[in-house]
Amino acid sequence: MIFSVMPDTPLREIPKEAQQLHFVRPIKKEKVDAILKKCSGLEKVSMSKSSLARMPRKSIKALEKKGVEIEKVSRQGRPISVPLEKMRHALEMRQDFQSLREVERVTGISKSTVHYLEKYAQRAKVKNGKKVIYLK
Repeated sequence: MIFSVMPDTPLREIPKEAQQLHFVRPIKKEKVDAILKKCSGLEKVSMSKSSLARMPRKSIKALEKKGVEIEKVSRQGRPISVPLEKMRHALEMRQDFQSLREVERVTGISKSTVHYLEKYAQRAKVKNGKKVIYLK
């Protein structure tokens, strides 16, 4: 799992065992140093092209010095705000040939959202409360 990090993300919310992080916005060197100190097993950091262009050079050099791979990615779109368990339950119901209306009645997820999840969603970003989790 890839955890998203913003400049105002508290350090306590970043897991120690994180191997991959996604920087949503440019991060200052002091925060990068604190993250590197906490996450000793960090292997890869991903960010958008624009975040990388605005990232302070000192931050990038600190990451490179520790041997962390920096990857440019494009993860467009809003994260799906349906909880993973509800999403899994709805998709299982559809696999058991339940109607969209029945799934909507049981799970509380609108029929249009269930249809989207079933047919088109590239479930790469999921919202967990206020946190965005990136799935591989």
